[in-house]
Amino acid sequence: MKAYNILLLGSGGRECAFAWKLRQSKYCKELFIAPGNAGTAQFGTNVNLAVTDFEAIKAFCLENHMDLLLPGGEDSLVSGIYDYFQHDKQLDHIIVAGPSKQGAQLEGSKAFAKQFMQRHNIPTAGYREFEEANFEEGIEYLRQHSLPIVLKADGLAAGKGVVIAQTIEEAEETFTRMIKQAQFGDASKKVVVEEFLTGIELSVFVLSDGTNYVLFPEAKDYKRIGEGDTGPNTGGMGAISPVPFADDVFMQKVKEQIIVSTVNGLKQESITYKGFIFFGLISVNGDPFVIEYNCRMGDPETEVVMPRLQNDLVELLTAMHEETLDTITVQHDERAACAVMLVSEGYPDSYEKGKVMMGFEQVQDSILFHAGTTTKDSNILTNGGRVIAITSYGENIKDALAKSYANAEHILYEGKYYRKDIGWEFS
Repeated sequence: MKAYNILLLGSGGRECAFAWKLRQSKYCKELFIAPGNAGTAQFGTNVNLAVTDFEAIKAFCLENHMDLLLPGGEDSLVSGIYDYFQHDKQLDHIIVAGPSKQGAQLEGSKAFAKQFMQRHNIPTAGYREFEEANFEEGIEYLRQHSLPIVLKADGLAAGKGVVIAQTIEEAEETFTRMIKQAQFGDASKKVVVEEFLTGIELSVFVLSDGTNYVLFPEAKDYKRIGEGDTGPNTGGMGAISPVPFADDVFMQKVKEQIIVSTVNGLKQESITYKGFIFFGLISVNGDPFVIEYNCRMGDPETEVVMPRLQNDLVELLTAMHEETLDTITVQHDERAACAVMLVSEGYPDSYEKGKVMMGFEQVQDSILFHAGTTTKDSNILTNGGRVIAITSYGENIKDALAKSYANAEHILYEGKYYRKDIGWEFS
């Protein structure tokens, strides 16, 4: 196997964790990250390209002889970057680690995902979908529905398109805002109304070659801004891996009822899917149900999954391309890995950027995965709501978190905030 020139698309903590992992591969020749951040620059060369500017990405790939393209986030995949490369004779030799545009609809359309699960008997919450044409029917449906009610914008809404309404009034207001007032633009032209499932959530990840799959370490992330899981949802305030309740019995159910059914279902429907599948799951009395699919790895989960994955990532992506994942055994680090996310004051609402960061040299026994950072005049500055993930290994979750929290004290910038109760159920 030859060494590859690799282009990684994205600028968050997930991409920093990917860059860290790719750099360790003996098959990684040159690594470029577009657009990257202050942290990814340690592992490769940042390139000023937009992740959905396919023409510019094509020009860069040809000029710099790329062998592998890894889209970190969903935007380029849902926009069809796999198909764009496949249908271009100049690009079709480049491995694209991600599904076709149709496959990416598992994330790009909640309605598509729900219909797919129904067709393949994959356990998920009961639902109905509504749009402008049957709006009044939707209002009537809400009035008869048990509480709480889950409303989801059908399309991509930057993680903000899900509302759990506690009252019928709140449900009607949300439903009206989404459809009549286009709260999320085209993303909420259609709305999926779901029953609320009570249980504990986790994230499960596989890499599929279209027929076979390998299972990565599972993780649990913490979405709410406030301690005790209070306040608005964020992109994720931290993550832990492994997840204590995801024992062999539970994971066997996940494999048999969900993963195999999903991979086989995609193949049966002739949907090209070579890439990561993220299963957002909930355990209801020990039985797994799918809350959502994503067509890429999660963030901040990647910041704990990649440290626990012992295989060479470039080898895995090559086997994905060659459809030989059945010959690979994935090795997981036995240690726990836990990440604590430092964020900007005001996040997930409005926040200021450009705060000077200090204290990096004080950090010991942790890996820093930059999320929203940039460099200016040899300073590292905040450049996003989620600023940096501090990931540590430990003999257990409590031990790993203790290291991350100790180092969270060392990183300094104005308005720093982080949750002090990540992994609270288990530590």
